Amino acid sequence: MIFRRTLMGAAAAALAVGLGATSALAQEVTLRMHQFLPPQANVPVQVLDVWADKVEADSGDRIKIDRFASMQLGGTPPELMDQAIDGVADIVWTVVGYTPGRYPSTEVFELPFMVTDARAASSAYWQMFETHMKDTEFKDVHILGTWVHGPGLLHTNKEVRTPDDMQGLKIRGGSRLVNQLLETTGATPVGMPVPAIPEGLSKGVIDGTTIPWEVTTALKVPELVKNHTEFTGAALYTLTFVLAMNKDKYDSLPDDLKKVIDDNSGLEFSIFAGGTQADADGPARQIAVDLNNNIVTLTAEETQVWRDASQPIYESWVADMQTKGIDGQALIDEAKSLMDAYGK
Repeated sequence: MIFRRTLMGAAAAALAVGLGATSALAQEVTLRMHQFLPPQANVPVQVLDVWADKVEADSGDRIKIDRFASMQLGGTPPELMDQAIDGVADIVWTVVGYTPGRYPSTEVFELPFMVTDARAASSAYWQMFETHMKDTEFKDVHILGTWVHGPGLLHTNKEVRTPDDMQGLKIRGGSRLVNQLLETTGATPVGMPVPAIPEGLSKGVIDGTTIPWEVTTALKVPELVKNHTEFTGAALYTLTFVLAMNKDKYDSLPDDLKKVIDDNSGLEFSIFAGGTQADADGPARQIAVDLNNNIVTLTAEETQVWRDASQPIYESWVADMQTKGIDGQALIDEAKSLMDAYGK
């Protein structure tokens, strides 16, 4: 705060000194938030900006959050978690699966046909984060929110109804388990971050991609491919996200500003974020409808063929978790129980 000097005598000068001391106590903080999507995409607009605006308002504008979209601070999307750990950015939003195997417990929500409702899964994810992951896998960062998106599906340059239709297709997968799922169908999984999808499709590097409807808007996927395959019941897959903060930056905040961050973090925020992403699926899907694209919605019986094909992934995942000292089957059972209990 800038005070204008006046010629009002010693009393006014003393008052200015006192006010200056008070201002110094009311610390102001600027936080840099970094993420990989364009600023106009659904998640930045409907989740991250909403969160940041509320933190700023609740702090009385003592916290300012500078938002950096599309990797403007440098690096690649898989480097975002390390940027939060190292302090390159103060806050990052990222796909956990961009660093395969590093946060293994989160993969329970990425198993094929595991998640039906994004809000229920995001709630379960936060609860399991607090129980199993906070002081272990995520001990190097301060996690603000954990969530999943709405149903993941296929967007391809040819119609896909059965796993056999995937033979020989090059499909972008968003995580280690999604790539395993693609392999079981005979497709060739191609790893690439979300922002690279449009170029990959337009140049024929990939024949299709796995993403939820809401992401297709910013990437203009319905203009690039004309076929979309939806599943009945649980989603083909979901990805896990975190909003993560540098631990030292969080610890450096005065208690009242920590409380502002805390009050806008956790279970309620995670459910809001996951639900908001899922709610954006409908308007995005309508774009493909308006373009007269071919949207295939598989029946429960047709979906079951895909579910059956995916079962070996569960078995291999549980075995893989065992090698890491993690009871994978217990995580599956707990996640299902928490999701079933949501809203009851």
